Amino acid sequence: MNENLKTATVAPQTYLSHRSKRFAPLGFTLVELMIVVAIVAILAAIAHPAYQEQIRKSRRGDAKATLLKNAQFMETVYTENKTYQPGGANPTLQYLESPDEGTKAYDLSLIDASTTDTSFLLQAVPTGQQTGNRCGKLTLSNDGTKGVLDAATGTTAADCW
Repeated sequence: MNENLKTATVAPQTYLSHRSKRFAPLGFTLVELMIVVAIVAILAAIAHPAYQEQIRKSRRGDAKATLLKNAQFMETVYTENKTYQPGGANPTLQYLESPDEGTKAYDLSLIDASTTDTSFLLQAVPTGQQTGNRCGKLTLSNDGTKGVLDAATGTTAADCW
C-alpha cells in the first residue's frame, strides 16, 4: 500500500505552478486604464480643433457656392432689364441664407451702398457657429472679384476663396 501512495502523490512544484496559472490576474490594472485614458484625451485634444476647422471650411464652401448662384441671378436680372436695379430698387435675392437646409451659417445680401445700375456687391455674413471664423465676411462683385471683409490679420481673399 505504501507503494500506491507514492505513485499517487503529486510533486509540490507541479501543483503550485498549476495553481498559480489557475489564479492568474485577469483584466487591466488601474494604471494601464489611466494610460489609455490619457492617450485618448491627447488624441482628442489634437483632433477636435482640426475637425472644427474642416466643418467651418465646409460651411464656407457652401456659402461661396450660394454667393455664385446669387451672382448668376443678378446677371439674369441685368440681362432682362439692362440694370441691376430694375425699377430703381435692389432685387430680392433668390438665396438669403446658406446652407439652403439645416442650421444657418451665413446670411446673404446685397451691399446697398455698392449696388448701382451697372454694378453690385454680394456678401455672406457668418452667423451662429460660423461667427468668429478667420475669413470674416465673404464678398463677390459683378466683375467676379472675390474678397473678404473683417478677416483676421494676415488672412487674404485667396486664403478664403
